[in-house]
Amino acid sequence: MAQNPALPDDLAEPEIHSAVDTVRHSCAHIMAHAIQRLWPQAKFGIGPTIENGFYYDVDLDVKLTPEHLPKIEKEMRGIIKYNQEFIREEHPIPEAIAMFKQLNQPFKVEIIETLRDKMHATSVSTYKEASFVDLCRGPHVKKAGDIPAFKLLSIAGAYWRGSEKNPQLQRIYGTAFLSQAELDEYLHLLEEAKKRDHRKLGKELDLFSFHPEAPASPFFHPKGAVIYNRLLSYVRDLYGPFEYDEIITPQILDVALWKKSGHYDNYKENMYFTEVDEREYAVKPMNCPASTFVYASQKRSYRDLPLRLADFGRLHRYERSGVTAGLTRVRTFCQDDAHVFCTPDQIGTEIKRVITMILKTYELFEFSDVQIFLSTRPEKRVGSDELWDKAESSLRQVLDGLGRPYQINPGDGAFYGPKIDFQIRDALKRYHQCGTVQLDFNLPERFDLSYVDTDNTAKRPVMVHRAVLGSIERFMGILIEHVAGAFPFWLAPVQARIVPIKDSHNDYCREFMKKLKGLGMRIEIDDRNESMGLKTREAQLAKIPFSLVAGDREQEAGQFALRKYGDRDSKVMSQDEILALFQTLNDVPSAVKRG
Repeated sequence: MAQNPALPDDLAEPEIHSAVDTVRHSCAHIMAHAIQRLWPQAKFGIGPTIENGFYYDVDLDVKLTPEHLPKIEKEMRGIIKYNQEFIREEHPIPEAIAMFKQLNQPFKVEIIETLRDKMHATSVSTYKEASFVDLCRGPHVKKAGDIPAFKLLSIAGAYWRGSEKNPQLQRIYGTAFLSQAELDEYLHLLEEAKKRDHRKLGKELDLFSFHPEAPASPFFHPKGAVIYNRLLSYVRDLYGPFEYDEIITPQILDVALWKKSGHYDNYKENMYFTEVDEREYAVKPMNCPASTFVYASQKRSYRDLPLRLADFGRLHRYERSGVTAGLTRVRTFCQDDAHVFCTPDQIGTEIKRVITMILKTYELFEFSDVQIFLSTRPEKRVGSDELWDKAESSLRQVLDGLGRPYQINPGDGAFYGPKIDFQIRDALKRYHQCGTVQLDFNLPERFDLSYVDTDNTAKRPVMVHRAVLGSIERFMGILIEHVAGAFPFWLAPVQARIVPIKDSHNDYCREFMKKLKGLGMRIEIDDRNESMGLKTREAQLAKIPFSLVAGDREQEAGQFALRKYGDRDSKVMSQDEILALFQTLNDVPSAVKRG
């Protein structure tokens, strides 16, 4: 079923704009019809299209398992083969309520009552296909037989309207495409995604773990900490050429600060609070207000601007347990955050610098397909329409001058200002939002920030919020899946494993390991009394970039048989050649040049 988009977020569904979404929306209807035929007592919640598919929430006294999905699919195919038309009808609200009460569909009745009470709707539409009637805005395909290819994927739990106080329903996920070939490709990517799942690889590669004592909060193991810190180091290395200064700010601040910034009124439900000395404090969910204190700590002149302050502060945001997911949705994380204070006429230059930094970074990590969005004012926001007009116009001008395509994302800006968002496409053709540039005229106003201009008068600076990777945790999760756990040499927690063939080669191998470690490289030795076949397989499973094997011949010649991860063949190289190769690969700027 589809609803008016102005409904509360827990009931609203996206409008259908594409042919494939129309097919998916129709397929959700067919799935509900099939479930009702199999279990007539089923009560239905909502069934929207989502990215790459659809779902339907069902209240059912039968506990569904993956084994039920083929049974539902078989029933769906029978309905599709029957090929009945989708017939749209309009009903006055009282008539619709009475109809769905008679059908014993209380969730539909609640939705209609919400439309009546909150949207002042006087009528709603339904779609009927054969004997099955569903509350729905549409559109649908003309006939059930117009659904060419579909697959049911999984089952999960979901609270009605997203609240733990409401009944827990069973959510059945599926997908549909315009051709069987497209569906087959998607299913192949899904299987690949299971292999690349960062939660699975994180455990196999000993990178991180989660524990109930700290829900949705990762514990990074030594190897995971290497990757984490290398990501931080990479961003820090950008601060010199892009002229940033790093600051460190407190994690817990008085609630009065968050009321002044607007976070208390607009973000309170995602914040953690505590009380100390009879004063209420909040754990910071964002760094931005704290940076204003550094700016205001001394009198500023136009000569001081732009002032670029970077802050790797740890943030805490309450996320419902139902939406947390590995590293990609956590409750505590570090953001590669920065805030640029500048004059109005410096806005364009500063935003272009940030965009350059962001695109350069994505090139390094081989995210070649980057989508850009301009996210405009949300309904819940602070500041005057005049300030929002000015901020949105400034971002449009920068984007128009870039010569790159971008899309408008209406209503998705931060509550304090519009933003430019960057989505990267990974190896599995999925898009993830990471970087962002946000323009803010409101916080400088709220915190009474100023600088002395050329005419000796006090002026208000503009604040640019910026993140390149975004959440380090989230980016790390995305990257693990993008590279399938096979990290580039400069980022890998173990860069090479040296394998002596016999005990008599141990000293030779250890001496070279010592030399490599002296150059700051992360090297292991596998001198166990095991077969070479086992050692080779384990090095491949660990996804270590290089294996270096030495026997009598290599030891006598001062060489190693070097094998790159994923290659079948080895290449014999001298120690000096290996040193030169590793030093080149370990240099991040060189990696950028290589593209």
